[in-house]
Amino acid sequence: MAAAAVFSYRIFCPIRCSAASNNHDPNKQKLNNISYSGNSTRSTKVDLHSQTTGVASTFVASVAAEKEGCRINEVQIRQNIPTKKQFVDPYRHGLIIEGGVGYRQTVVVRSYEVGPDKTATLESILNLFQETALNHVWMSGLLSNGFGATHGMMRNNLIWVVSRMQVEIDHYPIWGEVVEIDTWVGASGKNGMRRDWLIRSQATGHIFARATSTWVMMNQQTRRLSKIPAEVRAEISPWFIDKQAIIEDVPEKISKLDDTAKYVNSDLKPKRSDLDMNHHVNNVKYVKWMLETIPDRILESNQLSGITLEYRRECGGSDVVQSLCQPDEDGILKDGVKQDTASIRLLNGFSLASEIVDGGGLIASFEKGPLRFTHLLQAKGETQNEEIVRGRTTWKKKPSSMPFST
Repeated sequence: MAAAAVFSYRIFCPIRCSAASNNHDPNKQKLNNISYSGNSTRSTKVDLHSQTTGVASTFVASVAAEKEGCRINEVQIRQNIPTKKQFVDPYRHGLIIEGGVGYRQTVVVRSYEVGPDKTATLESILNLFQETALNHVWMSGLLSNGFGATHGMMRNNLIWVVSRMQVEIDHYPIWGEVVEIDTWVGASGKNGMRRDWLIRSQATGHIFARATSTWVMMNQQTRRLSKIPAEVRAEISPWFIDKQAIIEDVPEKISKLDDTAKYVNSDLKPKRSDLDMNHHVNNVKYVKWMLETIPDRILESNQLSGITLEYRRECGGSDVVQSLCQPDEDGILKDGVKQDTASIRLLNGFSLASEIVDGGGLIASFEKGPLRFTHLLQAKGETQNEEIVRGRTTWKKKPSSMPFST
């Protein structure tokens, strides 16, 4: 057996092992007095020295283990994943909340995360959701070397896969705004886990968006769904919270589209940059493919206020994808327009508003309420197409002025 390679480094990391090392650095002294505050009435002050020392102990333990004959590889040293629960992460601006089991991260909306209207894009928001979820597991001390997988999951060759996700957006953060993202987990049935998120403005306390998702475990080799092993349940169940960002009494089913859909975008091919650490297309890419089928005239005057996704299968780098989109005309009228017998007529079995029948057109009726579209991404096969994800999007008129402005 070949001997494992041993690496040696000069360490220049800002790890503090004693209070004396900070006496002459005013910037480091300020870190110890940092205060994290949300929309609550009280501020939580945390001594970062004690917390950072806990993170540094991971590296110290690694060095000690190597002296005892264990081989620590370069990746482990560079990542420095905590081996025990941390309450503050000064590098990620993260903080454990909710009695020690929830997570809050403070971020600034950057220029590359916004669109032409200087507000954060949906893709940026979804990426922030994913990042805060991974950082939550990072701070728990349970993270192994997988994509959010715990130590028990890695021993059982398991990974997390999302089965359903729902996002509701009231307002979009603007460029340069500081926002707080809270996330927490809970049980979902016998073999699932629910993860929720909430985004608020740090300056005003207004809640911008809420999201909820359902996750299940998959065997990384067989690609089949798996029950949660007892040792994994023992790891994650102490972190469960009986709290939901979005409450659905009965989740609404999304109908399947076919090739007769009004808008179709074919021959979409994943790029290498679209693949994540599990070697399949990242979930955020699915949303991009879906939104590209929305007509420009809708995007110019409307913004997305809600999206629901039902995941069916993985999408690999060799798949050729087709994106289908159908306006939910009946749903628009039913949900967005107040119904009365004088303004509704029947035409070929469908309920139509008077603007349509009287010549105002479909767009005229859209002005009265939200627009809804049904989506489908499918992998094109030689004999039949396979569903990747079903989706539903809801759109509302763009505000005429900046929200919360005086």
